[in-house]
Amino acid sequence: MAIGAFDGLHRGHQALLAEVRERAIALACEPTVVSFEPLPRAYFSPRPVPRLSGVREKLAGLDAAGMSHALLLRFNASLAAMAPDAFVRRVLVERLAAREVWVGGDFRFGHKRAGDVAMLERMGAEFGFTARTMPPVLLHGERLSATRVRELLAAGDFASAAPLLGRPFVIEGRVERGNQLGRTLGYPTANIPLRRRVSPIRGIFAVRVGLGEGECAWPGVASLGVRPTVNEVSQPLLEVHLFDFEGDLYGRRMAVEFVAKLRDEQKFDDLDALTEQMDHDARSARAILGMNPVLARA
Repeated sequence: MAIGAFDGLHRGHQALLAEVRERAIALACEPTVVSFEPLPRAYFSPRPVPRLSGVREKLAGLDAAGMSHALLLRFNASLAAMAPDAFVRRVLVERLAAREVWVGGDFRFGHKRAGDVAMLERMGAEFGFTARTMPPVLLHGERLSATRVRELLAAGDFASAAPLLGRPFVIEGRVERGNQLGRTLGYPTANIPLRRRVSPIRGIFAVRVGLGEGECAWPGVASLGVRPTVNEVSQPLLEVHLFDFEGDLYGRRMAVEFVAKLRDEQKFDDLDALTEQMDHDARSARAILGMNPVLARA
């Protein structure tokens, strides 16, 4: 089994899960992941912590990586107060009958982060499991980490973030009905509430969209923010306009792949100024996505 937050399931995580899968086959065990929701760093942080993936996306990624089981522990006051030796006994031994436990070399656990790899090794010898550490995964000499991916995304550098993730950055969600303001401005949008998820990006973007289980291929332009011109949402909302699309998207799941950042979100004096900027954004997005920008509304 592997233990960790696994936010974003970047290539470092993927290497760890591949090792766990291979070792499980060799030991005739079931490859398993232990993770936490909310993420421990988010639980302790006084400020919202951006995430690379939601729970649904994380579980889908673990399944795709060949994990047979995923135990998501609710990270709350009770779990935060659990002594590290109690965590090993109750979760790893009694609940999961661990044979091998894989973690990163800097892994800490239990109350006040008192548990470490050395403790796992000692308790493993007592309870019959082996503790193993995964060496850092490097790309161009730099250690892969979720923190580095978040920094690149926040800077709008999607091209540099993709090799670390092993794929383009995508946000998934279900389309909900909005107030249809975009339709009155000539840009009908599919609205995807982020709810409690904190996105590492904000602004206006050229995107490609996947509908249902399809690949992200449909071109579009998206806004992720609080709509400052109309002041209608207090929590960030992902709004996506699909170019040349006709059909009903309400209730459908949508995957939004972010290709390039066009600009930061800004407040306009009136809707006419906003619409003019939206026209410009649409032309820019079409050009970036290899479409004819002349086809955008003049």
